[in-house]
Amino acid sequence: MIIAVNVRFLLPGNQLEGIGRFTYETLIRMVRQHPEHTFHFLFDRPFDPKYVFAQNVVPHVLFPPARHPFLFVAWFEGAVAQTLRRLRPDVFLSLDGFTTLRTNVPRVTVMHDLAFEHFPQDVGFLQRQYYYFFAPRFAFASACVVAVSEATKQDLIDTYQLPAERIQVIYNAADARFRPQPEAMQAPIRAKFSSDQPYFLFVGALQPRKNLVNLLRAFDRFKTETGAETQLLVVGRKAWKAGPIFDVYDQMQYQDDVHLTGRVNDAELVGLYAAALATVYVPYFEGFGIPVIEAQACGSPVITSNCSSLPEVAGDAALLVDPFSVESIAAALTQLYHDATLREELITRGFRNTQRFSWEQSAVELWQTLKEASLSSF
Repeated sequence: MIIAVNVRFLLPGNQLEGIGRFTYETLIRMVRQHPEHTFHFLFDRPFDPKYVFAQNVVPHVLFPPARHPFLFVAWFEGAVAQTLRRLRPDVFLSLDGFTTLRTNVPRVTVMHDLAFEHFPQDVGFLQRQYYYFFAPRFAFASACVVAVSEATKQDLIDTYQLPAERIQVIYNAADARFRPQPEAMQAPIRAKFSSDQPYFLFVGALQPRKNLVNLLRAFDRFKTETGAETQLLVVGRKAWKAGPIFDVYDQMQYQDDVHLTGRVNDAELVGLYAAALATVYVPYFEGFGIPVIEAQACGSPVITSNCSSLPEVAGDAALLVDPFSVESIAAALTQLYHDATLREELITRGFRNTQRFSWEQSAVELWQTLKEASLSSF
């Protein structure tokens, strides 16, 4: 079988977030498990050679780099469509929610969320118009749409009236490196990042949907109510429309106890999860929420939102809050700060919950979906 794959989100350096992580973890397993098949990786810019996972991967760099709505059209409807005509693959896998409409090749498209449909103000005007026009057409043009949670599947059904039988749920997972760390490795992390103080941890890109505005306000309230020395670490890159986050940060009473670390390396990220008093991840909309299970795998108690995919992913192993309520988030911070027994219970449940998710299983399920789609007469 010949498989063409959109791998735009396999970015050079330490830049893999949700979509990139799903792309990397599933593809590296499929490529190596099926050496008899050929995978054509379609990049939109020069790539890191580490992403050519095996000899059965053929990389292609297609012009132009697709990071703007006009360039999305040029890349998918122009360069990708032309490359598919030349390669004549059995199936085209696109892992970032986009595909091309200008092909008869069976398509499998991974759609991570429809956040732009529910919170359009969080994306730019041109991006929003592109999504509105193309996303439903991409969904219906695909032989199969992969959703990363049951919540996303239901959203596709409710929002686009996409038939349920055309949607396959394939979860994200936490990589094996996410695991508890001994105290001897936790102490240096606290010394480096929180001045040896206990801390709450947020991991994710700084953008509106991650709800850092309410988290920062809740942390201020927590500090006022408890007088605790506990810090807040915010780990992640500055993304789009982050201005309001920094406006709130600049006005905080306890700004000195909040540390914006930017990106950290993989080893540090594992250590940060493991040494945290709790991980606080409270977006107001999420397609999956990888930090929830990464934290649980590292033995961190979790506070997360009571909406979208997050209760599904967290299972019974997190303290759920209303992300729109500063009071609800602050109350959860206070509760976990005071209640060591609850923290230990959430840690135990978290280890059990992460067993539901496996990149190995996700790769197997995605491969089966590709095989079925390649035989589709859709």
